[in-house]
Amino acid sequence: QVQLVESGGGLVQAGGSLRLSCAASGRTFSSYTMAWFRQAPGKERDFVAAITRTSGATYHADSVKGRFTISRDNAKNTVYLQMNSLKPEDTAVYYCAARLGMLVTTTAYDYWGQGTQVTVSS
Repeated sequence: QVQLVESGGGLVQAGGSLRLSCAASGRTFSSYTMAWFRQAPGKERDFVAAITRTSGATYHADSVKGRFTISRDNAKNTVYLQMNSLKPEDTAVYYCAARLGMLVTTTAYDYWGQGTQVTVSS
């Protein structure tokens, strides 16, 4: 069982930056592929970025490539999402997710956090 708690969301102007954090419970954090998803009102939950368990290989959605960066610190049981050059269309609730297994870009993750709101004003 893994519990995930996101933090770092908030209100920011277009062009600004935020860093989201996701703290995981348990001693097996390094066993999990970690990902970030986002969901805007009335829309489906979309993949944002993911990072593999130990090699740290990453994959980012085209919509955020070059602006967002996912990273992890296995010693701190934490995964991060650095978001730069934010746009109003990035406004959404951002969710952290974990799965045992290879990186996927679907919502087929085993554990989810409660989400953190990111609002980008124009």
